[in-house]
Amino acid sequence: MDAPGPVTADSARTAPRDDTTLAPAADIAEAVGQFRGTIVALGGGGFSMSETGESAIDDALLRMARNRRSRNGSVSEDAAVEDAAAALPRVCFVPTASGDSRDYIERFEAAFAGRAQTHVLSLFGQSPWDYQDPGILEGMDLIYVGGGSTANLLSLWRRHRVDEVLRRAAAGGTILAGISAGANCWFEASSTDSFGPLAPLTDGLGFLTGSTCPHFHSEPGREESFLRWIADGSLPSPGTAIDDHAAVVYEDGRATSVIVEAEDAQAFVVDEFGTLRILDELRRVRAVDIDG
Repeated sequence: MDAPGPVTADSARTAPRDDTTLAPAADIAEAVGQFRGTIVALGGGGFSMSETGESAIDDALLRMARNRRSRNGSVSEDAAVEDAAAALPRVCFVPTASGDSRDYIERFEAAFAGRAQTHVLSLFGQSPWDYQDPGILEGMDLIYVGGGSTANLLSLWRRHRVDEVLRRAAAGGTILAGISAGANCWFEASSTDSFGPLAPLTDGLGFLTGSTCPHFHSEPGREESFLRWIADGSLPSPGTAIDDHAAVVYEDGRATSVIVEAEDAQAFVVDEFGTLRILDELRRVRAVDIDG
């Protein structure tokens, strides 16, 4: 399933990188469409795949959210002194793809407790969170989309017009992030197991051009099928393949950095011929040092 499950992983580690400038293939780096904003696509990892809830990628997301909150002046200095909680970034978890799994929501709240003002957008009206108008997303610093069924997520989001709200929120500076199905959704198309066996899905939101495949080297059949579907035109190129414990950061549709929390985690680009290359091989996109 696209829904991530707990794995044994050293989820607080950062893959060693030097401070050189790295890059994706040019077709990814230059693919800037109408979308404006920041997206972080996780192939796997984060609190979703951490037995302890700790994650270096999530730590990096929180730093980005804090920077966004500080930059926007969302909290006055006096208010921050009076109420430390008010200075914390506002983070909303969107668990639509998992059917608003109670366990998943509780794991999110535990992982971010004391580090963020946590919110949940429950389209299923899951108690005690209940149904919220998707408009709440526009007031967040970070929106974190969980894993599960990509197809179900897209269908429900369109029915509730969540996709429209997300686009406005991103344009206003809110960071969009997601794991597995929560990464698939941002692209034009993706590799998904929403229908049982792995299959191409071609009606993504299209905030990012091309196709994506999460869990690239951790789930059987992911690599082979993704390369084949790109080559035969079942999925549009360029393709972005992301390992568990790796994430690609996009600014205004352009890949700008790769975040990793395991030494062997990587991200890749696939051209129209199905040729696989490491995303940073052209040495223009900076790999983030999550330790600071």
